[in-house]
Amino acid sequence: MMTKIPALILLLFCTYTLCAQNDDETVASLTKQKETLVLEEKEQLKKEVERINKRYESNEISKQEADSLKMVVAEHHAANIENRMAILNNKIALLQRNTASKTDSIHKEHTTEISKTIEINLNRRKYKRTTSGPVIAFGLNNVITEGESFNESDYRIGKSKFFEIGYSWKTRILENNNWLRLKYGLHFQFNGLRPNGNRYFVDDGEITELQDYPHQLKKSKLRMDNLVIPIHIEFGPSKQLGSDDNVGYSTSKHFRMGLGGYAGVNLGTRQKLKYTEDGKNRKTKIKEDYNTSNLIYGISGYIGWSSFSLYTKYDLNTFFQDHASKQHNISFGLRFDWD
Repeated sequence: MMTKIPALILLLFCTYTLCAQNDDETVASLTKQKETLVLEEKEQLKKEVERINKRYESNEISKQEADSLKMVVAEHHAANIENRMAILNNKIALLQRNTASKTDSIHKEHTTEISKTIEINLNRRKYKRTTSGPVIAFGLNNVITEGESFNESDYRIGKSKFFEIGYSWKTRILENNNWLRLKYGLHFQFNGLRPNGNRYFVDDGEITELQDYPHQLKKSKLRMDNLVIPIHIEFGPSKQLGSDDNVGYSTSKHFRMGLGGYAGVNLGTRQKLKYTEDGKNRKTKIKEDYNTSNLIYGISGYIGWSSFSLYTKYDLNTFFQDHASKQHNISFGLRFDWD
């Protein structure tokens, strides 16, 4: 009998230890299930949000309807997590009556996960506000002379041209709507004038005027190079693009219109002459200020589709200072914005 008692005690001890190990394994398994269920609900929420975004992008529903549906599915999956978590926590509590503090800690940790899940598509969304890209414009150039019609211009229509190149930024003005944008940048402008007849520009120190050239000209051209900062208010529809965490807008294949102006400085003025002298072809380049304006400022605008626009600009400053008649440079052409 005495020999059976230690054996019985040993058997009871082994049985208790084995049961305790099984309980620990069960708690660990249940804790792992809690982590898994959060991941499952997150994945399901992500898929539902993607389906809602596709419906919005295909214009089946409005933005307000899309946001409302996302709130509903977020709350739905948050409730799922809370209910499923409660079931697992109750099972753990039955197995660990004496470790309530540990169970409490786990519950608090996963309550935080519930909050993060709700924020997946609501608070973490970031709207891309500013885009940027190069700008190129080119076309016809001339001047409008005070008191004269455009047909009486001293410069050849169709031969006087301009070219503009630069980089611009476009920032959405409204918080959740891309209809109105501010477009600004840094551009180089090259405005060329080609006189009618066999004439060229002469600077006598006070004024610049056109005079007949002593040789037969093949080409006579004056070019002013400017560095300007253009600013336009641009408006028009756009399409929402991007994932849930990084949303942007695209104006590709949409109407756009911009109204504004520019201001800057004259970097330099030069004249280029090609002519024949003594039977030989000659070329002359002269760099002077030609009494051109140092400060450049004007108004401009464009209207078009996608990256292509019709473009016009008009200098409010006079082309030449102290000229007998006020002449203002005007340009009209094509513009391409890659933003």
